[in-house]
Amino acid sequence: MIQYFKNTERQTIAIDKPDNAVWVNVLPPLKQEEFTELSGSMNIPIDFLKDSLDIDERSRYEIDDHVKLIVIKTPTENNSFNLSDSFYITIPICIILTNNQIVTVNSFENEAIKKFLNSLQHRNPDSMNMMVLKIFEKIISNFQDYLKEINTRRNSLEQKLYDSNRNEELLQLMRIQKSFVYFITALRSNELLMMKINRTNLLKLNDDEKDFLEDLIVETSQALEMAN
Repeated sequence: MIQYFKNTERQTIAIDKPDNAVWVNVLPPLKQEEFTELSGSMNIPIDFLKDSLDIDERSRYEIDDHVKLIVIKTPTENNSFNLSDSFYITIPICIILTNNQIVTVNSFENEAIKKFLNSLQHRNPDSMNMMVLKIFEKIISNFQDYLKEINTRRNSLEQKLYDSNRNEELLQLMRIQKSFVYFITALRSNELLMMKINRTNLLKLNDDEKDFLEDLIVETSQALEMAN
């Protein structure tokens, strides 16, 4: 599924066709023909579009000619039916920047892009750089929300364990521990990515955008410290 958005009359609105779209959002279910069409029409390397399909893809950026790829990890609930799996995992979001368009590719539905999409309806259009930073902001917010939720669950389980000494609570605590491993790995990777973007000025940010990115790096560091 592909969504298209453009700026008109100081608003960002959804449209049916890619003409004049400033943001293209690709959602599951993902189709090979959609990737092929986007790659051809926007001159984007096909691998950039497919990188989000690998759940283990690390946070990083890459440049191919005029196209920039940013891969960043975001948390999501784990829908596994295996009772020993973690409650939460982290998944990649691919952000692709061309000369005048931004493409986001999501192999899984996630709250970060949903929140970003909802926020578009309540403000004037952002620059492409600020759109990227706003996505970063939503991802950090998701980590913070999930960490608070996990910590509340952990405290409750520990109290139950003290009272009952049952294996069920131990199993759930192990699932929480696995969730933290995912979070710590992703947050550390995201932090390094943002620091590298800041150091190399990949996005050619202005002073205000640089200040915003530095604030996001601090918030990511705080979330990492909380997870640890």
